[in-house]
Amino acid sequence: MSTNTITTRDGTEIYFKDWGPKQARPLVFHHGWPLSADDWDAQMLFFLSKGYRVIAHDRRGHGRSAQVSDGHDMDHYAADAAAVVDHLDLQGAVHIGHSTGGGEAARYVARHGRGRAAKLVLISAVPPIMVKTANNPGGLPVEVFDGLRASLAASRAQFYLDFPSGPFYGFNRPGAEPIPGLIQNWWRQGMMGSAKAHYEGIKAFSETDFTQDLKAIDVPALVMHSRDDQIVPYADSAPLSANLLKRAELKTYEDLPHGMCGTHPDQVNRDLLAFIAA
Repeated sequence: MSTNTITTRDGTEIYFKDWGPKQARPLVFHHGWPLSADDWDAQMLFFLSKGYRVIAHDRRGHGRSAQVSDGHDMDHYAADAAAVVDHLDLQGAVHIGHSTGGGEAARYVARHGRGRAAKLVLISAVPPIMVKTANNPGGLPVEVFDGLRASLAASRAQFYLDFPSGPFYGFNRPGAEPIPGLIQNWWRQGMMGSAKAHYEGIKAFSETDFTQDLKAIDVPALVMHSRDDQIVPYADSAPLSANLLKRAELKTYEDLPHGMCGTHPDQVNRDLLAFIAA
């Protein structure tokens, strides 16, 4: 077995990166759908330069982790993250999740993080719940997510070019300058993963209700979200999550895209550092 993989209880091989001094404060990064740990390059290099230990894993069925048939749900995602944390014996870690990774991080901290997790950061994150339900009338209709599934099934390769070229990074906004490398890297990461995992992951990120997870979390939390997020609408996510968390700070941006970590790393890194170092 490679030193950069662990095998979970159900036999799934999970790939991870672990950079920096082992005695330094650990930061654990949870990536969004359908990407990989590589999506955190700008953050991991920045915090490495500040003396932190930085860890990121590829979710099951994503990146370099095993393309298993089953377990593409938030309970497994959180348990897989816990397996990495336990393997590395991380203490006092800050868990930082973007988009789907925000849901994973919240469920990890709520269910597995007691005594281990010190802080939580949700960036453009899916909690409390994305889909429209009787209890969540402001959510997006299930047809939106059915559309994502249909596009993925019809031509994943084309869908994974269109999505970052447009709404994910806000390159469809007037005057926005597309960054070809960012788009190509999104495509590369997406195509490394499993079509089945990504297809089933849409249900996991859209229909999972994180209300009880958020209520259970008692560590300091930072919720970062932009009003111009075209993927996870602001009004039905960030302020609601901040309300449910016991010790949350809400950081609202006006015109950053969903993928702000990629388009505006300097700003995101500066705000993250202020919270982590406090």
